[in-house]
Amino acid sequence: MNSIVSEWVEKAEGDFQTAERKMRARKAPNYDAVCFHAQQCAEKYLKAFLIHRQIPFRPIHDLEVLLGLITPISADFEFTRDLLLLLNDYAVDIRYPSEFATKDEARAAVKAMRTVRAFMRQKLRLSLS
Repeated sequence: MNSIVSEWVEKAEGDFQTAERKMRARKAPNYDAVCFHAQQCAEKYLKAFLIHRQIPFRPIHDLEVLLGLITPISADFEFTRDLLLLLNDYAVDIRYPSEFATKDEARAAVKAMRTVRAFMRQKLRLSLS
């Protein structure tokens, strides 16, 4: 794996760990941050895969668009579509006033993130550790 792919994976893992840690917070949990970092984890893994496969992409946060670049060459990614659509809403809007994530939404986002992460690590031939 080249160094740029490794850097994207490292950044994705940082978001994964942050989402997991924030979800476990007992004092003043920040469910907006959980959802945002779950989305970021998935986004960075998709971008790592695109770079790994040398598929160009423009700077974008839309997970559905990124998925659309992958499915023509790897149709098995299609199973992640619903998970990515769930996470997609947390890229931007959740960071601004009038949008707040609930505990249930954060739980669903973490569950989606874990599934996408496991699949992406398998596709990149990385362990699940």
